[in-house]
Amino acid sequence: MGAAAPAALTAMIALILVGAVPPVGAAWFTKLLFDEISKGPAADPRAALGYAVAVTVLLTLVTITSRLAGYFTAAVQNAIAIAAGVQLYHRINTFLGLGPFEQPAFRDRLALAQQAADQAPYAVVMFAVQLAQNIITLGGFSWILVSVWPPAGLLLLAVAVPELLLQLRLSRRSAQAAENSAGLFRARFLFQSLLTDLRAAREVRLYRLSTFFHDRLTGAMRTAGRIELHAHRHVAIVQAVWALAAAVVTLTVTAIAVNAALHGTLSLGDLTVLLAALASLQSGLSAIAGQLGEVGTAMRLFRHYVAVLSSPADLADGLVPASPLHTGIRFDDVWFRYDADGPWVLQGVNLVIPAGQAVGIVGLNGAGKSTLVKLLCRFYDPDRGRITWDGVDLRELQAATLRERMGAVFQDFMCYDLTAQENVGIGRLPHTPAQVAHAAAQAEIHDRLRTLPHGYATLLSRTFADEDGQAGVTLSGGQWQRVALARSLMRADADLLILDEPSSGLDAAAEARVHASLARIRHGRTGLLISHRLATLRDAQQIVVLDAGRVTESGTHDALMATDGAYARLFRLQAGGYQLAVAP
Repeated sequence: MGAAAPAALTAMIALILVGAVPPVGAAWFTKLLFDEISKGPAADPRAALGYAVAVTVLLTLVTITSRLAGYFTAAVQNAIAIAAGVQLYHRINTFLGLGPFEQPAFRDRLALAQQAADQAPYAVVMFAVQLAQNIITLGGFSWILVSVWPPAGLLLLAVAVPELLLQLRLSRRSAQAAENSAGLFRARFLFQSLLTDLRAAREVRLYRLSTFFHDRLTGAMRTAGRIELHAHRHVAIVQAVWALAAAVVTLTVTAIAVNAALHGTLSLGDLTVLLAALASLQSGLSAIAGQLGEVGTAMRLFRHYVAVLSSPADLADGLVPASPLHTGIRFDDVWFRYDADGPWVLQGVNLVIPAGQAVGIVGLNGAGKSTLVKLLCRFYDPDRGRITWDGVDLRELQAATLRERMGAVFQDFMCYDLTAQENVGIGRLPHTPAQVAHAAAQAEIHDRLRTLPHGYATLLSRTFADEDGQAGVTLSGGQWQRVALARSLMRADADLLILDEPSSGLDAAAEARVHASLARIRHGRTGLLISHRLATLRDAQQIVVLDAGRVTESGTHDALMATDGAYARLFRLQAGGYQLAVAP
């Protein structure tokens, strides 16, 4: 991690190590100054003044190096945190599918890894550097202490070594507390976002959920706080007891040294430097012990960071680039479930999506329609069976090249806090303004976007302000849906267009225009259409009915109506609702 800021790291190490020497020299010159002054009339004024100047210069040097080292330390900490974060999120971006993000245990580990990325590398670097500094300073004071009164060093060492071992044990307890409260802190952030998120604000106020979520938030905070406070209390008690033992040793040494000075065995300067050395040694050793405890906690958490970086791939990427779709996509006896012991979401699905044709998927909620889309996009792999693209198993294809041949509007599409240009344009990077405007026009949203206060440069957000400090603009649900549709249409050369409820938020007139536009866009391209509004699927060359993860019917609209099965009943049910609505 030091490679993130080599110049700053070098400067920090140099300044910290240089700053370790002056305290020892200042203590020694203070001893000489006091010894000279204690001579009374026989004292040499020029020597005393020289000693005083030396003490002042050395202490000033300590202050200067400390201030400069503080700046470079902040630079190193910033660089290390950025480098660690970059590596962590690079690894996260290498996951091909969605599986890891739907596992609570992984999300807890990820939260701990994020915490460790900010703390552990810096803690290790600083421990190593400060250990070197303390060794220099403590070495100097140890020499002084042994020179003046050797037994004092042995007594101090008898206290310091057990303290180091004790801190390592306490660090494990602190890390365990952080691990036990990771899920609670994620819950805390969830409820914080629900109380402040603009999209949640309407329901929170309509259903008077503020107190409900506030109680959940405070409950998570208090439970996590109790876990951490229990660990801190244990650490504080143990450290306080050990501090009493160290104080007894310090008091014993001090009493012996004062008595020796009163009897003339030690000079005033000897007493002064001994007490200074004793205080510095004790504080230095305690600092090392404390830093060892902190780095022990950080390193225990850092194993979660390492575990994320070294975690196996959720899906094995294929080696074959996906070619343009010529014949079609086939589901062969596909079975899938999200958990190894969970219910089957898809059960033996057999389905053909011919190239250049539109296939509609119909089914009640929970029938497996969206799961079918996830498998087709290769966010998951089937547990059994296979899905082929022109006869090639999706698992053999490079996921990136496969997805480049797809455009999709998902049922739970995203509304990004970005400009209108970016919200549409991220469907294809890089892009030109002309491409964005063309896609928006196809999705029937161009006129709305170009008339925004800053046109396509307008920020579509009420959460953030633009570069001029002005609040952004929000769109209606139907307008956002058309933005999402325009995003999918940025891939004008996509072989497969997936539309999962693409018009659920549109009014009747807009829906008719969008579907007419989509019919033109889909001409010659393969389409997978999912909608609860069955009338929008009438022009599909094939309609497939899913029920509890199984294909129960398949055919054209007319054929399925003639069969008088589940599709016909659903279609007549919806049509009857419209007829009742317009009946006189």
